[in-house]
Amino acid sequence: MVRAPETAKPMPRTASSTLPRHIAIIMDGNNRWLKQKGGSGLAGHKAGAEAAKGIIKACAERSIECLTLFAFSSENWQRPRREVTGLLNLFARFLNKTEVREMHVNNIRLLFIGNRSRFSEKLQTLMHEAELLTANNSGLSVIVAADYGGRWDIAQAAQNLAVQ
Repeated sequence: MVRAPETAKPMPRTASSTLPRHIAIIMDGNNRWLKQKGGSGLAGHKAGAEAAKGIIKACAERSIECLTLFAFSSENWQRPRREVTGLLNLFARFLNKTEVREMHVNNIRLLFIGNRSRFSEKLQTLMHEAELLTANNSGLSVIVAADYGGRWDIAQAAQNLAVQ
């Protein structure tokens, strides 16, 4: 994530602001976009990750409260094995300490929703460490939906209701 110049100030949020408080983006179509441009492989997903970094920066600069990125749906496990491995490696690279520290320095909170149990222990640890590091940040909250789907969400809601 590119840091804003020190002199840049977030846009003030007023009661009459036309900016939304929460933006949600389904990160889909990156490979189709790249194929239309004549490319192939995981480069489309890499371009999508770079675009997401720019969106995070823009939201933080505009004092948006929350950004949800639907990054890896539960249906993505059905993609070709090589593509899934590439997506998960890209996800791990995004969670490297440099990216997460940059978010932390910029007062951005990082959270994850979805079924973490299907991810490798390493990826689960990276998610947990990112959440811990940024837990007390009060700026933009970035929620990454990973292995997330409607059925999972309904099942989680039912479980939560049963416990109460």
